[in-house]
Amino acid sequence: MDSRISRSTLRVRGYHLDGYGHVNNARYLEFLEEGRWAYFDDRPGLAAFLQKRDVAFVAVNLNIDYRRAAVAGDDLEVLTRLAELGSRRARMHQEVCRVRDGKTVASADITFVLLDVATNRATEIDGEIRKAMAALVLP
Repeated sequence: MDSRISRSTLRVRGYHLDGYGHVNNARYLEFLEEGRWAYFDDRPGLAAFLQKRDVAFVAVNLNIDYRRAAVAGDDLEVLTRLAELGSRRARMHQEVCRVRDGKTVASADITFVLLDVATNRATEIDGEIRKAMAALVLP
């Protein structure tokens, strides 16, 4: 698998389910968040680079496509990649796949900005930060 993609796995538990016996739609937000944390865990240099500059990764839009149900006992894999890099925002693409058959359960696109913590404003994605992030883009 391409090194620009992070993978995180989890098992669907009973508390993830809704009254219909499948994963509740809101739980996918948590699964996707876990995937994004794993993305930065896999790239400690990038996380430290942002932290050292007092810049935070802030989600501004999230779109999820639910494709098929996941149920208790399913092992899921969250694949996360940086898909687009603009001057003030970027987009990550994520897929939640069922391990046993490789089928996509859900996919999502998250748009984020880099927030200057001191000014509480989105900052330009330029210079060293842009260079570091550009190497990770996988359209």
